[in-house]
Amino acid sequence: MSNDIRHGLKIRHSPDETARQHFAMGMRSYVLNDLANGMRKVYDHKVEPNFRRKHSRTPADGPEVHKAMKPDTIFKFYSSLRVNTQESVWRSVMPAVERNAEELRRHAQVLSQSTESAQGTLAIDTNFEVPKYVADLDVHLVPGGYHTEYMENDVSQGAIMDNGKSVFTMGLTGEEGDDITMSVATYLSHRYPTFKPKKILDMGCTTGSSTLPWAKIFPEAEVHGIDVAAPMLRYGHARAQLKGITTHFHQMNCETPDFEDESFDLVYSCMLLHELPKNTIHNTFQQARRMLKPEGLMLHYELPPNNIVEPYDSFYLDWDAYYNKEPFYKAFRDTDPSEECEEAGFGADKTFQFVTPSLHSYGEETISKAAKNQSKDANERVGRLVNGVQWFCFGAWK
Repeated sequence: MSNDIRHGLKIRHSPDETARQHFAMGMRSYVLNDLANGMRKVYDHKVEPNFRRKHSRTPADGPEVHKAMKPDTIFKFYSSLRVNTQESVWRSVMPAVERNAEELRRHAQVLSQSTESAQGTLAIDTNFEVPKYVADLDVHLVPGGYHTEYMENDVSQGAIMDNGKSVFTMGLTGEEGDDITMSVATYLSHRYPTFKPKKILDMGCTTGSSTLPWAKIFPEAEVHGIDVAAPMLRYGHARAQLKGITTHFHQMNCETPDFEDESFDLVYSCMLLHELPKNTIHNTFQQARRMLKPEGLMLHYELPPNNIVEPYDSFYLDWDAYYNKEPFYKAFRDTDPSEECEEAGFGADKTFQFVTPSLHSYGEETISKAAKNQSKDANERVGRLVNGVQWFCFGAWK
């Protein structure tokens, strides 16, 4: 496990803060592995048999499992520990960010203005209105959410997200925190070897960990990232410049992106859709189709939909919708991804979904084999931050 930021925006944490971060990682590992496995055993050996005796059938879906599990002590204990551990992740990094906020702001400004190692751009809209579904939520229980600014040209929330994510993922997304998109992009390059996008858009890019991998896998491509949160974009642009990766960041809403028709070969998002209201998702897909060139690709990494997982796994994954300030989470997972693509105008024969092993956990050879087999089966490791994690993706060709 590692909670170290491996780039020049790294901030110095006190020994007590570092110890607190290691404790948070260890507690999250206990909750998501040991305690979660114990909760599953209680369900299998107690809750599910009791339900079957009472109803003469097994639970039909996640909500029925949730209702049956809620009175049990282990679910209450699990939920309490998970919420407190989630909050402790952000509390473990916030003091150092607050202490270094002014220095981080200056450093980011210098990096953004420099063209020495990269020629990326940053466009912040001073009249931009952050949508209410972001502005009114401290999503993931992060104080201040994605968008809050405390000073001019602030990057604090970006730094909290970047540092906190390293603790949150317990090292499972690699040293750069980019394993999801690196895995997806690697899978894509093996499954569709002739697809060589020249212009790529990452929607909901936050600090750029889902954006920069595309420039690594397709170095000839022009890469853009959009987000509604200015602190994320400032931090992400500075991070890209520091790493020498030319990337262009824009403050835009995915419902109203200011790009021309048929201007991208690939439009992508990573962990965005479950944080959007359903009508916003529909509008986003329509915009993606509008911006795609003929034979272009819309691709989304997300949690697997409820229609391909067992009722208990639906219950487990939907926990965040009830207890982690992600109110749109379950509504998204209740939709059929292919139907959403078709409603946006993509052909039924152009949609697809797949599961890719984690590059960090399994290596490129395993991903190559998965791409050849075109596996789309979800299992208990898909989307869960446990050893051997795998990632679910879906999309459509124009």
